[in-house]
Amino acid sequence: MPIVYPHKTAMPCRDPQERRRNWDEVAEGYTAERAIAEAHRCLNCQDPVCEQGCPVNVPIREFVRRVALGDFEGAARTIRRRNLLPAICGRVCPVEHQCESRCVLAPHQDPVGIGRLERFVADWERQHGNGEQTAAPEVWRDQKIAIVGSGPAGLTVASDLAQLGYPVTIFEALHAFGGVLRYGIPQYRLPKEIVDEDVEHLKTLGVEFVRDVIIGKTVTIDQLVDEFGYSAVFVGTGAGSPIFMNIPGENLKGIYSANEFLTRVNLMRAYSPAYDTPVRSPRRAAVIGAGDTAMDAVRCSIRLGAEEAHIVYRRSEQEKGARAEDYERARDEGVIFDWLTLPQRFLGDENGWVRGLECIRTELGEPDESGRRRPVPVPGSEFTMAADVVVIALGTNPNPLVPQTTYGLDVDGHGCIVADPQTGATSRAGVYAGGDIVTGGATVILAMGAGREAATAIHEYLQQRADQEAEQVLDAGSPLLNG
Repeated sequence: MPIVYPHKTAMPCRDPQERRRNWDEVAEGYTAERAIAEAHRCLNCQDPVCEQGCPVNVPIREFVRRVALGDFEGAARTIRRRNLLPAICGRVCPVEHQCESRCVLAPHQDPVGIGRLERFVADWERQHGNGEQTAAPEVWRDQKIAIVGSGPAGLTVASDLAQLGYPVTIFEALHAFGGVLRYGIPQYRLPKEIVDEDVEHLKTLGVEFVRDVIIGKTVTIDQLVDEFGYSAVFVGTGAGSPIFMNIPGENLKGIYSANEFLTRVNLMRAYSPAYDTPVRSPRRAAVIGAGDTAMDAVRCSIRLGAEEAHIVYRRSEQEKGARAEDYERARDEGVIFDWLTLPQRFLGDENGWVRGLECIRTELGEPDESGRRRPVPVPGSEFTMAADVVVIALGTNPNPLVPQTTYGLDVDGHGCIVADPQTGATSRAGVYAGGDIVTGGATVILAMGAGREAATAIHEYLQQRADQEAEQVLDAGSPLLNG
């Protein structure tokens, strides 16, 4: 039996002090030798339960075995049977809550570094130009499909349906494509060049990309169907409407939602000295929240020049939602964590700019509706924290524009589109939805999984319609029926 080392093969990273003022990618990725060593930690279980944790059902055991053999091209081919964005997922998927959490090694030692291996394989494929060329569809169809939003769900639907021969058009509200992959994830974690390559790949499949179109304002879904002749529509607009605290002073200048802050940094290229991005360079930054988005925002604030950067969270370290890897890297970069701390109001100067937060310490009480222990303010523990930039990263809700302008489209109490979890079918025939617009804020890979299911359902729906129309034509031409 082979020796299994208890810890993951280390991932080389750039020095924390160097990266505080640099937007280059933090993790440098595995070398071939490190990847093979890590792949050899896999036990090749007869029942690969790790695959049950992957929303797009990547054949993990098979691709890891190929890496162990040095067959990187075969590993890439194996991954792409199920995952169209491996370079992205290998960087941003919360693997500790998905595939790696199911690894049989996990109870006693580090799980196999599945995410790191996926990233290695995708990067090797990109560097060596050995990516498998997508075969042309066996048939070309005339039923056009519109996709609203170019995030991970929309890109997945587009790829699957384009490969089945459908003419696909993606409509994007912003001026660049990729959705949350582009505007929500910082350059040092997901370089924009990788997103660009995946968009270009879809263009080679015949997918049409149309930017600066706000569905619900520029054109409605009803118009896409009735006037422009689209046979089906997929809505993948995500959840971009920020949640605020609704406490005094929240309208002061220098206070951003995380969505606005990260969009300014990413979409307007604050990471490049060639661009004059309208975002304030902080001296002292405070980010409210402790999820993945909060970690992204606080680390961006450091790269924008913050001498001091705080995470302010009303619960304890154990309740944080951020990926362990990103939390550790934030800590290495000097982020200060104020656990069990609740902002009560924001303080401003005479010019209307934020200058600090008035906070109170908390302690954890009984569990609330989320199952986590409820934070309870501690009387007499008030204090003031200085800050000239504040980012509120408490989650997002779906943008209501599409549901409000689409007749017959049901939403739930949170404003999410109601869709069948297996098919993405909505209350409106021919309209499908998936990703954060249905689930609320979730992960890239979950959105991709929803997109894949929806693509299958759309194909079946259109095939049924085509069969019904063909039968109607035959019936109309039958002499028995017309005689």
